[in-house]
Amino acid sequence: MTGTIDPVAEQTPAFPAARAAGCPFDPPPTVQALRERTRLTRVRLADGSTPWLVTRYDDQRALMADPRISSDVTRPGFPSPSPVRGRPLSFILMDDPEHARLRRMVTAPFAIRRVEAMRPTVQKIVDDLIDEMLAGPRPVDLVQAFALPVPSLVICQLLGVPYADHDFFQDNSRVLINRDVTPEERWVAVDRLSAYLDRLIGEKLDHPEDDLLSSLADRVGKGELTRPEAAQIGVLMLVAGHETTANMIALGTLALLEHPDQLALLRESDDPALVASAVEELLRYLHITHNGRRRVALADIEIAGQVIREGEGVILPNDIANRDPEAFPDPDRLDIRRDARRHVAFGFGPHQCLGQPLARMELQVVYGTLYRRIPTLRLAARLDEIPFKHDGAVYGVYELPVTW
Repeated sequence: MTGTIDPVAEQTPAFPAARAAGCPFDPPPTVQALRERTRLTRVRLADGSTPWLVTRYDDQRALMADPRISSDVTRPGFPSPSPVRGRPLSFILMDDPEHARLRRMVTAPFAIRRVEAMRPTVQKIVDDLIDEMLAGPRPVDLVQAFALPVPSLVICQLLGVPYADHDFFQDNSRVLINRDVTPEERWVAVDRLSAYLDRLIGEKLDHPEDDLLSSLADRVGKGELTRPEAAQIGVLMLVAGHETTANMIALGTLALLEHPDQLALLRESDDPALVASAVEELLRYLHITHNGRRRVALADIEIAGQVIREGEGVILPNDIANRDPEAFPDPDRLDIRRDARRHVAFGFGPHQCLGQPLARMELQVVYGTLYRRIPTLRLAARLDEIPFKHDGAVYGVYELPVTW
């Protein structure tokens, strides 16, 4: 069956009413209906191509782990949401062995033991920002006062990027993930960020410090990486390291405020296991990335009673997979006591998100601290007044007015 919808546009700029008409935390009804009707279906994208949309959780996990599926955005048939220019910006859009070679360059700082050693630093960042909010005027925009600074400060410290430059990299990051900008505007933002990271790599070559950019610079000096490769990795780490987590902090807070029973459970417990469970459930229940994971088949693949032919595109939207009732009973209900650890918010297989230990730790600190320190936190606007990011590949809210 060939559909006539773009599963991404259905969620973002072209069909804002799909969310406005229902819960802002749920996948659009049309896309959910597709999952109920079929496990695999063709959909038509804006460029006229008709990749396969995979709607079920088990099928998505199987394909993400299948070596016959490619992440290489330059391959013919790849269902790219925007035109490709030259070499991919980052290793997440490459296949092995190049993907594995570059990924290995940055795995060490995201190892669980290294990340856990950062927990006291993240706790201090969170506490300091809460202190500033409590001492300031009310209401306050939680996005600007808290949700955005927390991961930005953390990733700047890990990378060795001056936080004083946060306006620059946040502004350009927003261009990269905005679905309404032109390809030319996006490339300008890429070039600006690449030049910025290249300059920092050059500084680290001359004056190394204890940070990830210095480690990349050291590999450049040893001939293991080219300087453009190091800069591209830096761009990926910088953008991915703050955008998704910032949106999870704000959107997760809004979801909890709209589910006061769940917020009360979290606020009144000092059990780290419940906090960790709440993080996993919010990652399952919400869906920050809205492009759907894109792949192209390297060979014929039989799945769900269909054959995906070599060269055909595949879209794997994690939002509908994480709401699959066969994987998560009563999936549209937020339940922070649910065992949601098998969600696919971070993907699965060789391209599973490298930074997930850091994101989990940051969210645990935030969700385990904010509502206990400000127990009367509440919205300072109606839900229908909250500006949601319908125009972004990364979903969230532009502003979240709160008071207490």
